[in-house]
Amino acid sequence: MKKLILAIAAISANLAGVGVVYADAPLADNQITFNAAVTSDYRYRGISQTRLDPALQGGVDYTDNLNGFYVGTWASTIKWIKDSGGDSNIELDIYGGKRGNISEDFTYDIGVLTYVYASNNFNHVVGLADANTTELYGQLGYGSAYIKYSNSVTNLFGFVDSKNSGYLDAGANIEIIKSVTINVHAGRQDVKHSAAANYDDWKLGVTKEFDVVVAAIAMIGTNADKNVYVSPANGKFLGKNALVATLSKSF
Repeated sequence: MKKLILAIAAISANLAGVGVVYADAPLADNQITFNAAVTSDYRYRGISQTRLDPALQGGVDYTDNLNGFYVGTWASTIKWIKDSGGDSNIELDIYGGKRGNISEDFTYDIGVLTYVYASNNFNHVVGLADANTTELYGQLGYGSAYIKYSNSVTNLFGFVDSKNSGYLDAGANIEIIKSVTINVHAGRQDVKHSAAANYDDWKLGVTKEFDVVVAAIAMIGTNADKNVYVSPANGKFLGKNALVATLSKSF
């Protein structure tokens, strides 16, 4: 079960998280894990980062299992930076934090995450700020459920004067039979000083662990403003309700 939960974390368009850990094997004090994935549409907080097209993704994590500290990096192909006038087709996430148990049932996870869009050049695009973004986050978990809040300490993904924007995320990963887990999520993105950019997103999906890969399929949607979250390249609404499929591997 732990193997499946951690694989879900790597493919749910959030942090790459840690890699596979077998529930019946003792944890090493220090661990380096890798993950790779292909997805039919890279959705982040419900919004397509790839103009509704597929993406390749992968990352590496270092975890101090004895003390709960971790650092990692994760990358994905994207299209929205170039579509908005920048010059980057890669998102690189760099993060670190600490996780552990508050009690037998409650867990915590706190950290910092920086999203890097090299050569995004948004400072030279009228109406946009630098797309590089740093957030602080904190998460509480209880059993299979969690609630998480992220707060930007910089402008948020190119929105001007958007420092201190916040994202509230709640969900659960519930195993219904062995190696099959239901994934539910609801989130709220608030963009400082840009009320039209605020929206809710949701996900309902299922993840199945096979011997070689983990497969996931989910219905993802938002109530985002179609005039704000629209692709400049083809006019498509990037927050539309859609079925997203992902294959991932952790090792």
